[in-house]
Amino acid sequence: MKKTLILSGIILAGLILRLIFIDKPDGLWNDEYVSYMISATPWKGFVNAVKSQCHMPLYYIYLKFFMAIFGQSDILLRLTSVIAGMLSIPVMYFAGKEKDENTGILCASLCAISAFLIYYSQEVRLYSLLFLISSACLLYTIRLIKNPNKKNLIICVLFNFLILITHTIGFVFVFFNLLFISKNLFKNYKKAVIVLWSTILAGTFIASPLVIKILTTQSFSQWWGHFSISKIGFLFTDYFSPVITNLTNAPDNFFYMPILAPFMLIPAIIAIFCIIKSVIKDKFNFGLLMIAIGVIAVLTVTSMTGKLVFITKYSIEIYPILIFLACSGLNLTENKIAKKSMLIIYTAISLGFILFFPYSAPKMHRAEGHKIATDLIKNTNLKDGDFILIEYYNKDRFEKYFDFSKYHVISINKGNFHEYMTECMTYADAYKNGKEVYKKLFLSDNNSYLHAKLQSEIFDRLGEGQSVVMVVLNSVSFYNPDEVKNIASNETLYKKTPLLFLVFSYLKKETFYDLSQFAVTRIENKGKWTVVKFTKLNK
Repeated sequence: MKKTLILSGIILAGLILRLIFIDKPDGLWNDEYVSYMISATPWKGFVNAVKSQCHMPLYYIYLKFFMAIFGQSDILLRLTSVIAGMLSIPVMYFAGKEKDENTGILCASLCAISAFLIYYSQEVRLYSLLFLISSACLLYTIRLIKNPNKKNLIICVLFNFLILITHTIGFVFVFFNLLFISKNLFKNYKKAVIVLWSTILAGTFIASPLVIKILTTQSFSQWWGHFSISKIGFLFTDYFSPVITNLTNAPDNFFYMPILAPFMLIPAIIAIFCIIKSVIKDKFNFGLLMIAIGVIAVLTVTSMTGKLVFITKYSIEIYPILIFLACSGLNLTENKIAKKSMLIIYTAISLGFILFFPYSAPKMHRAEGHKIATDLIKNTNLKDGDFILIEYYNKDRFEKYFDFSKYHVISINKGNFHEYMTECMTYADAYKNGKEVYKKLFLSDNNSYLHAKLQSEIFDRLGEGQSVVMVVLNSVSFYNPDEVKNIASNETLYKKTPLLFLVFSYLKKETFYDLSQFAVTRIENKGKWTVVKFTKLNK
């Protein structure tokens, strides 16, 4: 009874931490909006919508189910991740309990106060659900090895397969997880191992057309970052400290903000110490650690070759293992004073930061939230028939918050920018040769083709007294004109700099220059957005 009350209290605390500040006034940002758009697609076009993105369909089906029942408000969409996040706590308890009761309580507690999990429990993305599935996969991996019966085998196969149909690169984790199971069972349970591999391979074969389509689609979806050794360090601070850094693209400097260093390092060092202790004390734990190391190694190599951006969330399948190892190591600490001290310090830093620091996980603003942009557009007081020029996104990324039907909308976005840069160039050409072709444009002071496009699409259609609102996402267009030229003239720097940062910085400069023939009647910045209103005044 006492243990049930303790676990219930931990679950309740985890739920409260996931519900505070759940209402994000900035709205959904790009990745969340993609989740919403795909899940809102009718079943007839659902598969094609999934194919157009970079992840597998299970999360979108999960979200679609809740949307059909409860609606599509932002809070309800975020609550779907809260549910998965809350359920992860008891699942991690049972995973830890396979070792002993105390380890189970510690696993549930760490899961409840994890800033990383709190953040993704408020995000309309797959990662909260993926952590839940990965936690259950860990639980039944341990149970299968301890007790290789049919029930444990079937459930273990199921959760490995669910990872495959949730996360496109989840096969990396599943491969190493199956190797670990095989090593432990093959000697005495060859048939079970053969069934395990055969079933997973059969499921992978069935899903392979979708996987191949997703992996071979030409897209700039991983264009924005490069690998640095600091990102491996951020993986551990993201997972075990209350400071989350590598959400999209972390800085190269690990100590990018010295004031945060104690909050980052102390909990992470405690966790790493406990992980090391757990693998020294228990060979089984060492095997689990090898799964995590294998996944990190593959992601590192893939990132170093430019095929992937090394972001902490992409390895979230290994997070339950790391939690299990850290809690197991803490429980194996013989010195009671040391054990209690580490537990108190870790908990105090984590909760103190989450509750009182303005940029903690639940309080983080979505600075690229699309509602920010639409609120700024509304502030311009456009008249029917006025023009809206959106750069980087298409208008469908804002239609949840704004009705564009009364206005002329032109979008120069990451899917059609090639149509505005040069003549007779396809998206595939831009994907393959854009860096080479656009270099001359970046170094020049004039793009007559772009100017002619803007003339025909906007200026020739703009009457006196009408306005154009230019919507710019600053986080992808932050280079000034001189910086663009300097980068383009430096071969080493140009090769290193992502193309789309240069493209949209260049387009912002060129379109602003052309629109400046009209009067600037309003300019407003908020979050990562800038909205400028130009008006063609009466002569």
